[in-house]
Amino acid sequence: MGSDGSKSNTILVFGDSISAGYGMQAEESWPYLLAGKLESKGFDYRVVNASLSGETTGGGLIRLRKALEDHSPWLLILELGGNDGLRGYPIESIRKNLNAMLQLAESRKVDILFVGMVLPPNYGKRYTSAFESMYSDLAQQHQVDLVPVLLEGLLTPKSLMQRDGIHPRAEAQPLLVENFWPFIEKKILSEVTDEPAISNPEGH
Repeated sequence: MGSDGSKSNTILVFGDSISAGYGMQAEESWPYLLAGKLESKGFDYRVVNASLSGETTGGGLIRLRKALEDHSPWLLILELGGNDGLRGYPIESIRKNLNAMLQLAESRKVDILFVGMVLPPNYGKRYTSAFESMYSDLAQQHQVDLVPVLLEGLLTPKSLMQRDGIHPRAEAQPLLVENFWPFIEKKILSEVTDEPAISNPEGH
């Protein structure tokens, strides 16, 4: 797997400003730090960050096909929908776009980590509840792993958030990596386990 070319070793991070490293240097962002952790653990994987600040699910759906074609990833980390929710887009529209992106990745036999989202309470209980449950519903429907909200547990410590109260600071990025790590490590180890054993033609 990986360097021998038999199977892709690319992890494609496809999200919005949370993953694009908004307000910090690229090397401070969690996808960059994730690449470093993979290397330090001896895992031969490369991380491609195709995230875009301000991205919506509609824009992401337009971009995703080419990103999948260009990078042929083994794993897609899909982190989108927050900007749709903040703009009050219809839940069904967001769901339709996310569902189409999941289907697109599945059609190319790409493994998926789907990232959940939450909204500030001022958007109203009915909308925020429908928005948040949409992620778990889609994850169950597509039988993909749902990563808990990236900012869960980071909303209270203001020292870890930028002034807008939405984007995490550079100091929070290692915590985001730790949030992802159990899911990614599990997938990597299961890939290794699933590889067929090499038989010895001499029977030794």
